[in-house]
Amino acid sequence: MEAGPRDTAHGGGELTPDGPDGAPDGVIDDGPGVDQMATAEVEVELRPQRRLRIWQLAPIVILAAAGSLMFAFPLAFDFGDGGAVVAMLGLLISSCAAGWGMMAARRVGHTWPGLPERGSGSRPDWRIVSAYALVFLAVAFLAVWRVARLR
Repeated sequence: MEAGPRDTAHGGGELTPDGPDGAPDGVIDDGPGVDQMATAEVEVELRPQRRLRIWQLAPIVILAAAGSLMFAFPLAFDFGDGGAVVAMLGLLISSCAAGWGMMAARRVGHTWPGLPERGSGSRPDWRIVSAYALVFLAVAFLAVWRVARLR
């Protein structure tokens, strides 16, 4: 017996290039009807959800931990005259890690609470943006003030 394409259907009839001829409108006998197919439409995202991977998070976490330790140790222990410089350098490294983390999160589609999603076309509310700016400025002022008191 030779292997080759079959040109006959199971019932003995001939096959057409696009399948058997007995099915109306491309719907098989044991499947849903045309009216059922139209109402049961479900959208499925084929692309995987974008997430931050461990290789993206690891350097951010390491820099943030190193910067926060550099900021905290001169404040907690007596480091002498160089304590303020080390603390400010730690604050700078922590701030850079925070910015890097925010940019990585934005790249995968995360947003700050209260702000519109990226690409939505809507503008952020000025009250929420000003609240975020006020909190950031207060934290920055307190950090610089605390380091300045080391002298």
